[in-house]
Amino acid sequence: MNIMFVILIMLNTIILSEELITPIPDNIEYDKQKVALGKKLFFDTRLSADDTISCASCHFLNDGGDDNIALPFGIGGKIGSIHTPTVYNSRYNLAQFWDGRAANLKEQASGPIHSPVEMATNFKDIIKKLNKDKKLVEEFNSVYKEGITKYSIIDAIVEFENVLVTPNAPFDKFLKGDNNALDSLEKEGFELFKEYGCIACHNGVNIGGNLFQKVGVVKKFKTKLKNLGKFNLTNDKNDKNYFKVPSLRNIDKTAPYFHDGSVDNLKDAVLIMFEVQLGIDPKDEDIEKIVKFLQSLNGELPSIIQKSDK
Repeated sequence: MNIMFVILIMLNTIILSEELITPIPDNIEYDKQKVALGKKLFFDTRLSADDTISCASCHFLNDGGDDNIALPFGIGGKIGSIHTPTVYNSRYNLAQFWDGRAANLKEQASGPIHSPVEMATNFKDIIKKLNKDKKLVEEFNSVYKEGITKYSIIDAIVEFENVLVTPNAPFDKFLKGDNNALDSLEKEGFELFKEYGCIACHNGVNIGGNLFQKVGVVKKFKTKLKNLGKFNLTNDKNDKNYFKVPSLRNIDKTAPYFHDGSVDNLKDAVLIMFEVQLGIDPKDEDIEKIVKFLQSLNGELPSIIQKSDK
């Protein structure tokens, strides 16, 4: 079964080309007032029970959009059960969270708020706290006729998260016709990325995030985590170790890697994928070229994010 899967991947990649990956659109329409409110809420620790944790505590917007540690922490120093994915370009994912339990960003926004390990609170308490802030109340009333409600809080946060995209990576420019945007090693890396079959799972505008795949197709993926991905939701044994394929955009900035955050080095992460997903022992020079290609996926931070944002 696993061998057949690998054979199918290799056969499919014969006809695959860069058209399977599309550049991030240069312009995204959004409501400026809602985005401004959403940004404030994203950095607001009042969204947690003890006023210590904000969305930005786990999503560093001045870097790769994740927290650069293996497992996240929440109120009281509690440790999460799975690695924090990047919030950048999350609007392009088919679902949110590693197991896909949230269909979209609106569903996702409530997750950390109610999680006993993360923010450990509820909207009733959050609204009570925020309503004590007269300036914030005025800002909400100017945008939402209902003022500060569960709906308006989520809507503002999601509007902000929707603009957290990173366009104009060198590879995007290459896809749009600038042949000089990539050097020879990066171009060779992209060709190898296709030839080896990496593009079978990492494609689309987000170069991932658009399907679920088993981690450990050919060889078991060694991890200390007991998280089994989609199985946690479905209890279907066929879903064990199936996780949402992560985006490769800005991958050079989002170490450590995988759902358990167990690998700090991008080269090592690529080698492990070759081992457990493809069962291939690649040439070291090929890995180096693929890593060079992956580094060309670093895009520009959105203008809404200033250098002072952390």
